[in-house]
Amino acid sequence: MTVQPFVSPDLIRQRFSKAMSDMYREEVPLYGALMELVEKTNRDVLEREPQLARQLHGSGEIARLDMERHGAIRVGTASELATLARLFAVMGMQPVGYYDLTPAGVPVHSTAFRAVHEAALQVSPFRVFTSLLRLELIESAELRAFAESVLAKRSIFTEKALRLIEQAETAGGLTEAEAEEFVLQALETFRWHHSATVTAAQYQRLSAQHRLIADVVAFKGPHINHLTPRTLDIDIVQAQMPVHGITPKAVIEGPPRRQCPILLRQTSFKALDEPIAFTDQAQAHGSHSARFGEIEQRGAALTPKGRALYDRLLNAARDELGDFPHEGNALHYNALMTEHFSEFPDTLEGMREQQLAYFRYFVTEQGQTAGHAQQISLEELLHTGQVKAEPLVYEDFLPVSAAGIFQSNLGDAAQAHYGEHANRQAFEQALGRSTLDELALYAETQQRSIAACADALGVKLI
Repeated sequence: MTVQPFVSPDLIRQRFSKAMSDMYREEVPLYGALMELVEKTNRDVLEREPQLARQLHGSGEIARLDMERHGAIRVGTASELATLARLFAVMGMQPVGYYDLTPAGVPVHSTAFRAVHEAALQVSPFRVFTSLLRLELIESAELRAFAESVLAKRSIFTEKALRLIEQAETAGGLTEAEAEEFVLQALETFRWHHSATVTAAQYQRLSAQHRLIADVVAFKGPHINHLTPRTLDIDIVQAQMPVHGITPKAVIEGPPRRQCPILLRQTSFKALDEPIAFTDQAQAHGSHSARFGEIEQRGAALTPKGRALYDRLLNAARDELGDFPHEGNALHYNALMTEHFSEFPDTLEGMREQQLAYFRYFVTEQGQTAGHAQQISLEELLHTGQVKAEPLVYEDFLPVSAAGIFQSNLGDAAQAHYGEHANRQAFEQALGRSTLDELALYAETQQRSIAACADALGVKLI
């Protein structure tokens, strides 16, 4: 009997990401227009900036650029979150980071499921920002009990998906046929449903508490609410969106425009108003807005020191603005961000020398042919051109930016105040495991690259 080999979790993730993108393009036509705009912008940037093109080729990042996506999903119960964690594990994705969005008035806390090793990220950098509804923050005990009862009745996973998750856990992987079926079955959890599971009046009560609560509770599945391609110049995309019939949000979330991008910049188009049928209606007379298009530009991952500087400068700009960034103050906000972030070094060397960002190190052609002392410092290898440093791509998210994207698509009226209610322990208990520290992952990748350079050159670093 021939034993069928298992498909790599990285390849399953790659296939699932493509299937998700194809499904979302069918469901949300504007996403297709957005993809075309991003692809054209990236081609233009690479032609205009040969140095950036060389950098992306040298680090291998160019291979993942066109396939890069992140999605976002919101679930309602601990059980749903725990099963999602098992589903993502089949695709080699682990929960990285803990994000509390309650300070911005969004009643969820979240993690990002993604690959964690640089080799796996090169195969597929697909990531899913996954939020759990904070039912305990619903003020009305009656409404809270109603939401809990609605969520308790639904099953967001197909029976086949659950069986294949268990099969992967038991056997240690999935065969080709099983992997193909798994992608199809897992996709159903993320599909849009035009029928609500509540009446029109019940939907309004949930929405009046918070529109995000209605989005999570009132449907039989946690539809993916956006899918995000990666651009090399988000300012161009932002400016071009209206030309293509797409209305962008007023402010790009994240750091200001820089020569050397850091962390994550995001923008989006407003959520679609989509027809839905409530349980007390024979036809789709109602509407719901939740799904939108988003674009991101990723920069260098910052060290704890760099992140502290970023947070200080961001808070200073927002404090001086004295308001939530919106269309009316967008120009002023952008000017404040540029002014305050002038303090943050805007060269790769400056960030590296001040240990503000993480880097990945590569042996150069010169290094491969040069003679070496048995002991040498990393700085000397860099100085003599035997090793080069490329910034590590930030693979994660920013709580303030995520909240800003959520709020811009929920409307200003949705900015209810929940105060700071971070509860990582409760989230991880629901998840069934601890979330990983993203900073530790970047530090490990950086250290692996340094060790690989030393091995390749046959030297001991001092």
